[in-house]
Parts: sequence; C-alpha cells; structure tokens
Amino acid sequence: MPDFLRIQVGFVLYGAAIALFIRAGLGTNSWAVLDVALSKIFKISPGTMTVIVGFIVLGIALLFREQVGWGTLANILSIGPYEDAVLSFVKPVSGNLPVQFGMFLFAIAMMGLASAIYIGVDAGAGPRDTLMLAINRNFKVSIRVARTVLEVAVVAIGWYLGGPAGLGTVLFALLIGPSVQWSFKLLKVDPHKGH
Repeated sequence: MPDFLRIQVGFVLYGAAIALFIRAGLGTNSWAVLDVALSKIFKISPGTMTVIVGFIVLGIALLFREQVGWGTLANILSIGPYEDAVLSFVKPVSGNLPVQFGMFLFAIAMMGLASAIYIGVDAGAGPRDTLMLAINRNFKVSIRVARTVLEVAVVAIGWYLGGPAGLGTVLFALLIGPSVQWSFKLLKVDPHKGH
C-alpha cells in the first residue's frame, strides 16, 4: 500500500477514535478534553479545534528539535475533519455502561494502533506524537512514561477550562501509553530509526 494511503488509514482510525471517546459519554480522551473545552469557548467544531491545537503543539515539539515530515502536516490537516465526520453520524451513548466502556476501550486500542500505523510510515509523526517522541528522546524515558505524563498534563488544563473530563479520561491517561507501546511492538515500529 502506498505511504499516503497507509497514513490516511491511520488518520481515519485516529479521528474515529476521538469521536468514539466523545460519544461514549464517560469523559473524553485527554486531548479532546482540551479540544472540546476550547471549541466551546471559541464556538467552533471539536475537529477544527483539533487542527488548531495541532499547529500549536507542533510549534512546541519543534523547540525540542524533533524531526518532522510531510506526514506531520498531513496529520494536523486530516484528523480533525475525520473526527467531525464521525461525530456527525455516531450518536451519543448514555445509560448503558457496558456499551460505553466497550466503546471507550475499543477506541483506546484503535488510537494506539492508529499511532503505530502512521508513525510507521516514517513521514513524520503527528504533532502530539512528535512531542511524545521528543520527551522520550530528550528525557530518556519510555514511550509509555512520556505519553502518560503528557496526557495527564493536558487533561488537567482541559478540565480547568471546563472540558468533559470523567472516569474514561483517567482510564485513557493510564492506558494510552501502553496501547501505543504495544502497537509499536505489534507492527515492529522503530520511532527513531535512522535518526
């Protein structure tokens, strides 16, 4: 499969995972807590806010001199629209905890796999993953630790701004790092090959 198509598969899965987190009604994934809070403040869609925050995070990652590529820009411009597209046809779920938890855990696995798919193309990770990799490389901590620290910090800011934090948000912050690391192993992805 050509790299451009493979990377888009990763972006579709990633955007869909964000939408499922939002619709599960248990509190969203960490970044969506921030994105949804800001989208309400600025009265724009969550997907559009995802794009804007992506550019801001990329600027921070560049300060760490992490390498980026065409895939980084494609990530910023693609995931938000896919997120909004899925939000437009997936209805919110409430009052059915087994379905809500099932949807949430499925989305965590989907997001870990999506990350490994598009990072594996080696066209430049997305802005949030680029920052995770920068922390991993600069501070000599595992992917799991880097991602978990980043997620906890982001959800605290998003919650302070009125974002939809909840039990699911805590689960996401604790489980996304292992999900990404497991997916890297499954797909044999080396995030720093040739660097």
